[in-house]
Amino acid sequence: MGPFTPADIDAIRLSAKVAVAATVVSLPFGIAVAYVMSYLPFRGKTLVEAFLNLPLTLPPVVIGYLLLLLLGKKGWLGGMLNEVGIRIIFTWYAAVIASAVVGFPLLVRSIRIAMESIDERLIQASRSLGAHWYDTLLTVILPLSLRGIVAGSSLMFGRSLGEFGATIIIAGNIPGVTQTMPLAIYEYAGSPGGEQAALTLCLVSAGLSLAVLFVHEYVGRRMMRRD
Repeated sequence: MGPFTPADIDAIRLSAKVAVAATVVSLPFGIAVAYVMSYLPFRGKTLVEAFLNLPLTLPPVVIGYLLLLLLGKKGWLGGMLNEVGIRIIFTWYAAVIASAVVGFPLLVRSIRIAMESIDERLIQASRSLGAHWYDTLLTVILPLSLRGIVAGSSLMFGRSLGEFGATIIIAGNIPGVTQTMPLAIYEYAGSPGGEQAALTLCLVSAGLSLAVLFVHEYVGRRMMRRD
């Protein structure tokens, strides 16, 4: 018998699946929000910025409970989805949503820093040549922000791998369905004789996190040298 049970393998696979899905789904929204916050002046910008960064300061359990109120059967959005036969709570989609909400500020911040570091003269030159805003975005801003996009995506992926508090509230801890690695570790840690299994999954989690950080640093240095 190997060090991993079928439930452990399911938890590792689901963690990777949730992290990839949360990152891919959030990326277009992250780019859009970073662009708006970097280049479009509007009233209440400080308030919007505070709201965007709120998940960084709120306990994940609070975020999970607020999502539960929103997406539950009696929630505003959950009630509408339930009427058309769509259930989010206690499915792996709920884990994706929880990870996306918790990691979104990291994604936006990295992309925004990259966008705001672009030489304004390049953007003005593009616009003076008659380029529309979307042309400037696609041909100037996004290529020059690639390093920030990669950095933000890797940070969000790593954050999603370790998400626990919001996930256990909105998705539950159902083996083979919503049990990610952090939830499996939590279950093992509270079970008699589960210390070794918990430690094994901790090592896997640490290894994956180190791999993500290594890729983050490697890609960042490669892009810096190329620039």
